[in-house]
Amino acid sequence: MSGEPDPLYVRARAALLDATDALAPFLDATVLVGAQAVYLWTGDAGFGVAEYTTDADFAFDPAALPDSPLLEDALLSHGFTLRRVPGAWLSPDGIPVDLMVPEELAGAGTRAARLGVHGKRVARRARGLEGALVDRLRMSISALDPDDDRSVDMFVAGPAALLVAKVTKISERLGGSRVIDKDALDVLRLLQATGTAVLADRFARLRQNQLSATVTEETISQLDPLFGSSTAEGVAMVI
Repeated sequence: MSGEPDPLYVRARAALLDATDALAPFLDATVLVGAQAVYLWTGDAGFGVAEYTTDADFAFDPAALPDSPLLEDALLSHGFTLRRVPGAWLSPDGIPVDLMVPEELAGAGTRAARLGVHGKRVARRARGLEGALVDRLRMSISALDPDDDRSVDMFVAGPAALLVAKVTKISERLGGSRVIDKDALDVLRLLQATGTAVLADRFARLRQNQLSATVTEETISQLDPLFGSSTAEGVAMVI
């Protein structure tokens, strides 16, 4: 879709770059997930609906996190503030930035991710992100504001990992008040923009990896009921 990106999306990309500035010592353990990762793979995917998001989402690999500096200190020193929910941060511009850990690696508990010396406030656990540590690729990400010349090279979750994360999120919230139609649109973007052979290969990798196998199998079983026909519930969320 032509035209300038939505101003909030421009701010969300700036917040992403603010976060990666703060997380520079941890970038090898950090993967971009969520809508901004989706758009790096898909663009508008021919839907005629502009890319739009108001936040930035990251997943950590706990095993790759260095002990120093402390994550919380790094973020606070760059002007980020931690809200009441673990892992829910605000950028200096007031944009939400969510820091998460795949549930399989998050330790004991129900909400907070336990990250050793980094504590249990800096990130929260999230089921469905396991694949982001398996299906990922380094990409260069640039600001959307023409007056901002920043860019970062970092891991971005791949299309199969993003599908697993989005479908898991939708299935967990289906029938409740927290279902967001944009998540369903992101699934359709990924399905339309990614070749069948590419998806098959990436899903095979996820199924073969112990970390991501279970949640990937669950996603594969849910894709057809949610998105397999024009009357499926996931499709109905979009149209």
